[in-house]
Amino acid sequence: MAKAAAKKATTAATPSVGRRPALAGRTTSAPAVKVEVLPPAERISLRAPEASVAALSKALGVTLPKKPKTSASKAGRTALWLGPDEWLVIDEAGNDPLADCAGVSALHSAVGISHRNVAIAVTGAGAAATINAGCPQDLSLDAFPVGACSRTILGKTEIVLLRNAADAFRVECWRSFSDYVFTFLSEGSRDAAV
Repeated sequence: MAKAAAKKATTAATPSVGRRPALAGRTTSAPAVKVEVLPPAERISLRAPEASVAALSKALGVTLPKKPKTSASKAGRTALWLGPDEWLVIDEAGNDPLADCAGVSALHSAVGISHRNVAIAVTGAGAAATINAGCPQDLSLDAFPVGACSRTILGKTEIVLLRNAADAFRVECWRSFSDYVFTFLSEGSRDAAV
């Protein structure tokens, strides 16, 4: 009996080593908008000169955009232009963009940032107003059309913003700021007017 009690105590004290996604399952809804944490995805921060773009695009299966504030998507993979030689590549199809870049001999730097970032979806008629509660960027469809993306701020935090549809955005932020960003967007959703 003493052995069984000791075994039970040891089992109960053993810490869990499984990785839990930040904010997993959190969602909030207001009359004009829904804010929800998206499932984990594979991501890389990619830097490369112009001469390497074609080889990397071929390896990744998506053409790396070359114009400011643009993105390209194909087969569950999205490449977001962040600077003249910088992209954020997001794969939601379960593939590994870092492994795809490993075979490219052209000059580049690819760093896996899958566990650094958290993605939050903001959808509905009040999505732009919700984000504009803390983001100074003009989110009108004329200035920020579907497929537009940029590195910007939300409140006190840097984010990467992608417009997926007329009334849908993907907000990428660092895991350490994800609770702040989610809470900020939740508060903004309550004030969003249709």
